[in-house]
Amino acid sequence: MKKTLNMSSGFTLLEVIFVIVIIGILAGVAIPKLAATRDDAEIAKAKSTIASVRAALSTERQLRVLRGDFTPITSLNADGLGAFTVFSLDGGVGGNPPVSRPVLGNTVPICAPGGRACWNAAAPVYTYVLPISGNRVTFSIQDANGITYSGQFRCTGSADDCRLLTQ
Repeated sequence: MKKTLNMSSGFTLLEVIFVIVIIGILAGVAIPKLAATRDDAEIAKAKSTIASVRAALSTERQLRVLRGDFTPITSLNADGLGAFTVFSLDGGVGGNPPVSRPVLGNTVPICAPGGRACWNAAAPVYTYVLPISGNRVTFSIQDANGITYSGQFRCTGSADDCRLLTQ
């Protein structure tokens, strides 16, 4: 009695083509989603930075008032090394020399030429470049009249872009 073994190893051509088609479909769906997720993360990072700057500005303003110093905050990058590095000098109350405290715990770098998802700073105006459209959204620490310093970080860009970054 003779035994025959029918051993087939490997995949048929049809199975291989079927797997390649499925991988192609999945890649076509997943890659655009990953790109959109990265842009969403950049927007979330900008929102976080805006909230942190607003909180730091409010805290600095209150610290100055508690010390009896009513010197307006005219800059959030008084040293010019980044977008939000140090506040402008206070008034040096009580015989103390004027001081400049840090705005954030980390330095937010300035945009490289043509950069996106980054900040530009020219006190009292700070500009965020959106990652997708490249639109520039401006924020100011001045009142709407552009003369007095409000101690607030107001969005002065287009309504849609402001809504995207502040809500």
